[in-house]
Amino acid sequence: MSLFPSGSGGGLPSPSRRRFIQGLAAAGAVSTLGLWPKPGWALRSPGQPEVLAGTEFDLRVGETLVNYTGRTRPAVTINGSLPGPILRWKEGTTVALHVRNELPRGSIHGPDTSVHWHGILLPANMDGVPGMSFDGIRPGESYLYRFQVRQSGTYWYHSHSGFQEQGGMYGPLIIDPIEPEPFAFDRDYVVFLSDWTDMDPARLFARLKKMSSHDNYHQRTVGDFLRDVEREGARATLADRGAWGRMRMTPTDLSDVNAHTYTYLLNGTTALGNWTGLFKPGEKVRLRFINGSAMTYFDVRIPGLEMTVVAVDGQYVHPLTVDELRLAAAETFDVIVEPRGQEAYTIFAQDSARTGWVSATLAVREGLRAPVPALDPRPLLGMADMGHGGMDGMAHAHGAPAGGSGHGGHDMQGMDHGGAGMQAHPASETDNPLVDMQTMMPAPKLSDPGIGLRDNGRRVATYADLRSSFPDPDGREPGRTIELHLTGHMEKFAWSFDGLKFAQAEPLRLAYGERVRIVLVNDTMMSHPIHLHGLWSDLEDEQGNFHLRKHTIDMPPGTKRSYRVRADALGRWAYHCHLFFHMESGMFREVRVEEGA
Repeated sequence: MSLFPSGSGGGLPSPSRRRFIQGLAAAGAVSTLGLWPKPGWALRSPGQPEVLAGTEFDLRVGETLVNYTGRTRPAVTINGSLPGPILRWKEGTTVALHVRNELPRGSIHGPDTSVHWHGILLPANMDGVPGMSFDGIRPGESYLYRFQVRQSGTYWYHSHSGFQEQGGMYGPLIIDPIEPEPFAFDRDYVVFLSDWTDMDPARLFARLKKMSSHDNYHQRTVGDFLRDVEREGARATLADRGAWGRMRMTPTDLSDVNAHTYTYLLNGTTALGNWTGLFKPGEKVRLRFINGSAMTYFDVRIPGLEMTVVAVDGQYVHPLTVDELRLAAAETFDVIVEPRGQEAYTIFAQDSARTGWVSATLAVREGLRAPVPALDPRPLLGMADMGHGGMDGMAHAHGAPAGGSGHGGHDMQGMDHGGAGMQAHPASETDNPLVDMQTMMPAPKLSDPGIGLRDNGRRVATYADLRSSFPDPDGREPGRTIELHLTGHMEKFAWSFDGLKFAQAEPLRLAYGERVRIVLVNDTMMSHPIHLHGLWSDLEDEQGNFHLRKHTIDMPPGTKRSYRVRADALGRWAYHCHLFFHMESGMFREVRVEEGA
């Protein structure tokens, strides 16, 4: 079935026997990803055995035993590797991908399968979402994906069936451009980040539904209360605790699933596997960061090295030099680094909740490692993070007024999409048992680095800093505006648009060729990376101008962001949060692009 709703201190830690086994097992069982020389787009290199390049591909979906924790578990894989092989295409060619379902009978990952080409422009029946314009691939059967490649850049692919994406079925996708790229580099590496669990993903989902706070180990204590009284005063501290209590929420709830359940992987291995990318001093190294995780936001840095961002979600941006990146689930960032002055550097990726990390190494030869930094301090959510702007601006959804307009995905001609003033809400949120809060004063927050990254002494890339290197590809002003609210109930682990789960909601209908503005308002205390299949999402700045072309728009708590969509691909398209279990529990819509809609 489709995916419809239904630290360590500085220096390396001393590995326990379990962790030692974990590192060896991961490094030995899964092929590493490496480099390929810049001049040859179809060239394989000795360090890159899992690169498949050309126009014809045979991909086999099956199960492979992996061991990341000292326990052997079945992963769902493509051609037996996790991640799947790097697929390397060329812009302007037509690719044919023969995908065969070889999952064993009785597999927890079966029976049907699919492959979705994330961020790729293609016909709807090639998009790989069962239940839309495609039925899925049944056991023992094959499906031919065939389409013209009309773009270039760094992307990825993953299953859209059952819980297979969480089970390991994902891989990198690189498309080489027809025209020369606007930057130079000597080496080219994929850095694919993901999260692994030994649990059956279906059991993990059931646990979230029963006890959504299972992984929130760091809830505030009496000691925290006394310390806050000393720092903020008794009145302010009591008011703060009362506000959180009325919402039945906690400011420490930064991720639904984290390192208490997950083992973080980089190119299919743990930190102890020490994936290594080689360089010669003075070379320019391109790193293609891909967040292929199910539920994790990764904050990435390379201590001692600046990173110059040159592309985001496969699209060129004006070069931006930073120290750190936050990658929402499904986002990709291409960066150029110039290592010199030391023999090894650590690529360090910590989760946004600061519960765990994974690392790798850039080095002049194999076997080297650099110091691993400590996890950053654990952050706390504030009322301003959720768009409340203070205690008086807060509204619990069960008692909140409807806001009068009841937009709920309907057209809103001429609305103020800058986020100023008190926010109206769709009537479907009012007295809704699946909605536990509403934001009252949301803002775009494009220049905010995010919770846990503010004032950390490092330059962090923000959406405000990142600008496409090309003008608006369409050029037209949107003819209408659609507003949607991201909604949820933390205790029930229920997620939705406008308080309506997928099964309750009508499709969003777009007329073929029209230009629309979509405004998203995040009414929840969680971040949501929102992905629209088949169409580009052109993020606007705070004045409503074209700013940044993406395939996945991150929506932190309390934000209101707008983007333009050109409805230039006929068919039925998925539209959803890319946090896997949020999508699975209801934050999913269908978009239909129709002639004369």
